[in-house]
Amino acid sequence: MKTLLAIAARSAWNRRFTLALTVFSIALSTLLLLGVERIRTELRDNFSSAVSGTDLIVGARTGSTQLLLYSVFRIGAATNNMGWKSVQDLQAHRGVAWVVPISLGDSHHGFPVLATTPEYFSRFHYGDRQPLAMREGKPFEQLFDAVLGADVAEQLGYRVGQKITLSHGSGELSPEHADKPFTVVGILARTGTPVDRTVHIGLEAMQAIHLDWVAGVPMPGIKIPAEQVRKFDLSPKNVTAALVGLKSRAAVFAVQRWVAGYTEEPLMAILPGVALDELWQVVGVGEKALLVLSGLVGIVSLAGLVSVVLAGLNERRRELAVLRAVGAGARHVLALLALEGALVTALGVLLGAIAAAVALALLGPWLQSTYGLALTISAPTLNEWTLLGALLAAGWLASLLPGWRAYRLSLADGLSPRI
Repeated sequence: MKTLLAIAARSAWNRRFTLALTVFSIALSTLLLLGVERIRTELRDNFSSAVSGTDLIVGARTGSTQLLLYSVFRIGAATNNMGWKSVQDLQAHRGVAWVVPISLGDSHHGFPVLATTPEYFSRFHYGDRQPLAMREGKPFEQLFDAVLGADVAEQLGYRVGQKITLSHGSGELSPEHADKPFTVVGILARTGTPVDRTVHIGLEAMQAIHLDWVAGVPMPGIKIPAEQVRKFDLSPKNVTAALVGLKSRAAVFAVQRWVAGYTEEPLMAILPGVALDELWQVVGVGEKALLVLSGLVGIVSLAGLVSVVLAGLNERRRELAVLRAVGAGARHVLALLALEGALVTALGVLLGAIAAAVALALLGPWLQSTYGLALTISAPTLNEWTLLGALLAAGWLASLLPGWRAYRLSLADGLSPRI
């Protein structure tokens, strides 16, 4: 076997320029397969870890996936808000332990602004029920205090004590609430969730910056300075949604039915885990399509391997015949071609795996900062090992075809090739 392996390696090296393209194509298919699989796995983990410890999310009646997207992932916008009285009635329900209202709509340099209560920082959990932690500073206490997510602070270069102004709406060209600046009092530790890309303020602050606004624009001729807003009632009139924790998990369906039957306004309550599964069923179609596309690239690469070996087989008929003449059996010729194909495949897979690791290291920070997708460099998962094994097995099986063709070549035919 060692002799055959050495011969196969030297034979492949003699044709290194021809086989280099095949190795490159196999490496590319490996890179695509591993990249899609890692992104798929990390995306699922990121989605699943975005919120935990919250039993229900309550908001205006809409689709469960839409409610989850805008309340947790800050994607899209609410079709309607829920009234503050609804929040108070929900809090008074005997099965409810706590309610954290959230209000969305404004932004800061493209990052969403979330208005909530100080209880948010102790009640909101992510991952395996991990609580939020402050990297610097403290949660907001004063009216115009702001707490930044890790990505906001890092990308915009903010530090505790700096002044920032918020924009009305989510567009980059939206008008600013320039007359009511906020002071950064805290920066959250990184979570790998949408929290990292969020500016947090108090619900009263959200009400204060909109005192002199109506229908999305400043009221003409009316301007209320920041130092005078305390003279007004800053109690929120409505919120986007509410995160709910229950006294007992057994009460989840009872509270859900109560919300569905609430008579003051149409509301709905969703279970985050169930809504995440529904969301992943939609996203899963795209990931499967990408995985199939990567698999097709792999098949094309292996077909190229077969084509290259078959194309060079006629040139090697005398070489194979000489091997037969010095005592190599037909099975040795078959093994030689199979080993050669396996070596080329193994080299391509190895290079592709290395390229995937390098791409992960280089693109990871960019994906984290741009899309909030945290990619971690870790040992290959079981699925990734399976893909690598499948590629190696497929390469070996593909090399059996030219091996079988060489097996059929007779000694006499090789020593006296037809012209």
